[in-house]
Parts: sequence; structure tokens; C-alpha cells
Amino acid sequence: MTKVEKIAAFDPNGVGFTNANIFGLPFNYEESEVIIIPVPWDLTVSYLSGTANGPQAIFEYSPQIDLFDFDFNNAWKAGFYMMEVPSSILETNNTLRSKAESYISFLESGGNVNDDTDFKHTLNELNDACSSLLEYVKSTSEKILNDNKTPIIVGGEHAVPLGLMLALDEQNSDWGILQIDAHADLRKAYEGFQYSHASIMYNALKNCKNLSKIVSVGVRDLCQEEYDRASSEQRIKAFYWHEIVKNRFSATKKKLDWDTQCTYIIDQLPDKVYISFDIDGLSPDLCPNTGTPVAGGLTSDEAFHLITKLVDSGKTIIGADLCEVSTGQYPIEDTTREINANVGARVLYKLCCASVSYKKEL
Repeated sequence: MTKVEKIAAFDPNGVGFTNANIFGLPFNYEESEVIIIPVPWDLTVSYLSGTANGPQAIFEYSPQIDLFDFDFNNAWKAGFYMMEVPSSILETNNTLRSKAESYISFLESGGNVNDDTDFKHTLNELNDACSSLLEYVKSTSEKILNDNKTPIIVGGEHAVPLGLMLALDEQNSDWGILQIDAHADLRKAYEGFQYSHASIMYNALKNCKNLSKIVSVGVRDLCQEEYDRASSEQRIKAFYWHEIVKNRFSATKKKLDWDTQCTYIIDQLPDKVYISFDIDGLSPDLCPNTGTPVAGGLTSDEAFHLITKLVDSGKTIIGADLCEVSTGQYPIEDTTREINANVGARVLYKLCCASVSYKKEL
């Protein structure tokens, strides 16, 4: 059956098929314009682990998503396909995560890795594993890009998309990142991890020579070093959460509604844009089990409005990631587990739709 025949036979109003691919869609790799790369990895998470289970949780929930979208109706016809969750990567993560937790506890209790041979060896082992993961993500992304498809990473911790960013940097002469995040992620080798979840934007700036701008939105938890780096680095423009809120409610200057602020945000970006969406950029009631939740943050409607307005601006989305969705470390009866996969799947669907909507009328 051809793709055209599959679209004709598929009922977007019917029950979501759990034995199909992501969102219950019938497409294979060759037929899909968006390819989702699941990366079940949370080795460097410094607070709550569990984000390694995010890709599978999102996949399992995804057939519950209705395919009609007010902003991007019929975008599903472009074809979205999620690769199989790589069991070998998940097994490696789970094997090494206990070592990472012991190492992080050692640091938090005042330990110095330079004074402890065993933990220095552990750190080297963990960094080697993260380097191998980066190469896997990069090579997988390169294949997808060479097949003229749009890649979207689903993590896992926020460290995992760097390989995709490196692959995009080799194919684009001028591009930018729209970062939706509670954290700046500008720390240098946080806790000794070269590819830490808290260092993704630092590493992107360091290693992507064609990356011209990072525009971060919703950041509300950062250290002095990160603030200073964001203030002095011309390639960074931060729209901090406290400023977004003040612009809405200020009594001393002109109030700025969210739509107007979105215009200012988008104006900072070049024509080619990569969306890096850390789920903790949203209010924590929407993602209570994420690794490092922070009070405040965007609603899903606010985030979706920004993404839709980005597409309407005529800019091209060249890739994306969704990270830090977690089912948590809690008992199975914990009712908060379901909301994380629910919201994560809906954010992923919006990213998929936005990634193809600039190409053609669907």
C-alpha cells in the first residue's frame, strides 16, 4: 500500500491504534517527513532520575492524541515515525546510573574527585559512555538529514540532543536555537560531566561554529556563572521568566501581552530555527515528575502559541528536541505519572506538526 493509499484508508477520527507507530499513525520510515529519535538516557541527571523512561511513556500514550489540530490541521498526513527505543542504550544507562548516583552523592557530601582515585575512574567511565551516546545520536541524525527528513529527539535528559545539533551545524551556515526551559543550561562540565544535562547550551555554543543565536524563554533557575555568560555572550538572548511576568503586570511601564512578547522573541532568531523544548520550561503542575521541576513557567497554551507564531513568521524549523519528560521514581499508583506522558505526547505532536507546516499545504 502506498502512502497515498494509506492516507485514504486511514480514519483520523477513529480509535487510536496501539499496534501502530507514534500517535497510532500507519506510516513507516520511508513514508514519513518527521523522524523521531528516542534516546532513553538520564545518566547525568543531578536530582530525580526517570527521564530515561520518557520516550517509551510518550510512545505508549500517543495513540490517545486526537490528530485534529487548530493550528496545523492535517499535518499528520506528512508522516511522523518514531524509531524503536534502543534497548542497548537503556540497558547501558540503567547499569551506569547507580554509579552516577554514587558519584553525585560523593560530590554533594563535599567530596573532591581529584582526591579520590576510584571516583575519578568512575567519572572517566561515565564521560566515555556519554561520548559514545553523542556519536550514536550524531550518526543517526546524519542519516535522517541525508534522507531529507526532519529529525526530532525525544529524551531522556537534556544532554542528549547535542549530537543532532552537531549534525545540523554541518549542514547549515546560519541557524538558531529557540530554547524553552526553566534552566539556562550554560554550566561548563557541571559536576565534572563533559556532556551534562546542565551544559547542553554551553556545549552547543562551544562546538557549533554556525550557530548564530540561542534565544532562551522561561528560564527562572540559574547560577551567577550562567547569568554572566548569557549577559556577555552576543549569541545569547534570554527572555527570563521574571521579565516575562513583569512585562505583563507592570504598573510603571507599558504592559506587554504574550503575543507581543512572542514577536520580540521570534525577531531575535535567524531564518533557520531548531526548537529545544525542555518540559520543565512549563509550569511544574504539567510535568510534576520531571528531573528538576521549578515553580513558575509557561502554560502549554503559551508554549504552543509561541511555536505557532514562529511557523507563521515564515522561519524554517530544521529540527527539534523534547527532553526531561519522566514517569518518575514513584509507585505505579501515583496519579501524577499519567499527566507527564499526556503532556509530553501533546508537546511532541505540536513539534511534529510545526516541523512540516512550513513546507506545504497539507
